[in-house]
Amino acid sequence: MIHADLHLHTTYSDGTLTPAQLVRKCAEGGLRVIAVTDHDSTEGVAEAQQAALAFPGLRVIPGIELSTDVPGSEIHVLGYFIDLADAALQQTLESFRRGREERGLLMVERLAELGVAVSWERVRELSDGGAIGRPHIAQAMVEAGYVQYPKDAFDQYLGRNGLAYVERPKLSPADAVRILRDNGALPVMAHPTYSVSKTGMGEVESLADTLSALKSAGLVGMEVYYKDYTPDQVSRLKALADSLGLVPCGGSDYHASGNPDEPEPGDVGPPIESVQALDELHAGQKPPATDTGP
Repeated sequence: MIHADLHLHTTYSDGTLTPAQLVRKCAEGGLRVIAVTDHDSTEGVAEAQQAALAFPGLRVIPGIELSTDVPGSEIHVLGYFIDLADAALQQTLESFRRGREERGLLMVERLAELGVAVSWERVRELSDGGAIGRPHIAQAMVEAGYVQYPKDAFDQYLGRNGLAYVERPKLSPADAVRILRDNGALPVMAHPTYSVSKTGMGEVESLADTLSALKSAGLVGMEVYYKDYTPDQVSRLKALADSLGLVPCGGSDYHASGNPDEPEPGDVGPPIESVQALDELHAGQKPPATDTGP
């Protein structure tokens, strides 16, 4: 039985469940350890931890997911054991969220030029005050009847090769790792075989070289157990993680998005030994200096 899911999203980014709703779902599903990993936001963590008090058997690790660019693709970096009180990190995240909003507006304008009229006001409503992302635009397109499922919007319009795609401010994987290590968090590469649609899961070029370089920068783990990985992919990625000395992590990447066959929390995840390995690494770190402001 799977007891850990270390990749989950809430309404504070592009998920559709509140942190409290997500925690209840995870607890009722028998999970013992989860990580809330919203995009560019830690705002849902405290609410999730508070909600978890009603479920003594469930632990919430404070996390985040940062998106970075490499030539022709993206690499996402998860951070675990985030220091929520780090003012410098929160200022950085606020600037990332502003960039997401500006990019989202440009994509809505580009969709309009293509005859796909979705309301920016509705996109903002769907974000419910959280970090605005492409999934909110995709959901608005579903509501307006332009596509059947959010993934269809990505395949045709919003993905990297989509008709309405707009680049966002660049962040390198090494920068993301540095930001997280400066905070005292543990950086882990998300879904290392990545494709924009997340269905074919095409390989990131020179994955072993990329992981080795990021390990030198401070990466401690990589996702091995991921929502639509085949047993063969899991086997190959586990061998790669072992060879590089990286903790094999994973999770469902749950958004409650409405896409068909979306895995539920707890359908996929790492063994509890991976959580223990992360705990040991975190306990062995020197606490970061926290900037509490003037």
